[in-house]
Amino acid sequence: MLRIENVKKIYGAKHALKGVNLEIPQGEIIGLFGENGAGKTTLMKCILDFIPYQGKITLDGEPITRKNIARISFATTEHSFIPNLTPKQHAEFYKEHFPKFLDKRFQILMEFFDLPMNRPLRSFSTGQKNQFEVILAICQGADYILMDEPFAGNDVFNREDFYKVLLGILEPHETVLLSTHLIEEVSEFIGSAILIRKGEIVSQVSMMDLEEQGETLMGFIKKTYQYKADRVGNAISKLEWEEE
Repeated sequence: MLRIENVKKIYGAKHALKGVNLEIPQGEIIGLFGENGAGKTTLMKCILDFIPYQGKITLDGEPITRKNIARISFATTEHSFIPNLTPKQHAEFYKEHFPKFLDKRFQILMEFFDLPMNRPLRSFSTGQKNQFEVILAICQGADYILMDEPFAGNDVFNREDFYKVLLGILEPHETVLLSTHLIEEVSEFIGSAILIRKGEIVSQVSMMDLEEQGETLMGFIKKTYQYKADRVGNAISKLEWEEE
């Protein structure tokens, strides 16, 4: 269990996280949704202890330290790989530093997405780099896999393939926390959703509960955020009125 208790993060005068409390069990794909600047990336970086924060984050009751950090992996569009190394060299490096590295899974995914093993990562396209970043994260052997907008630069067909691959290869103990704006696209592949707004968790709901209520994820999010459907029309009307 990954437990987040009263976690706060302040950047200058801005409260990026305002006392976040969450419990994330193992064995599920969880969507983390929110507007730009809602605190999604900040929350993930706090979990990984990349940035200082107030509050408490534990993994099975223990603080996140060098002793257990290998149980958490991270895929980000900022990229964590070494551009001058090849995928083959990365795999060798990971096998040395992560005893649970899933080499067979790595080989299968590299072949599935037709990524070259012996070319430096700097020569990859943006989409290929993001694919490789995700492959490394899900092959590290971690129990918790954090993904921050991992599919940027990939076309819809590659993204759909990746969702299906995730469902097919994840073991029962593996959890994915997926932050993305592609809400409707991932709604069929996640088990539950966490909604964050202005640094606060505003809802956590299972997809099964939404289905039983006959509600879509997008509809639930709009209702939770009190989205005003007429705001576009109102803005256009104001512009037209000013131009007259």
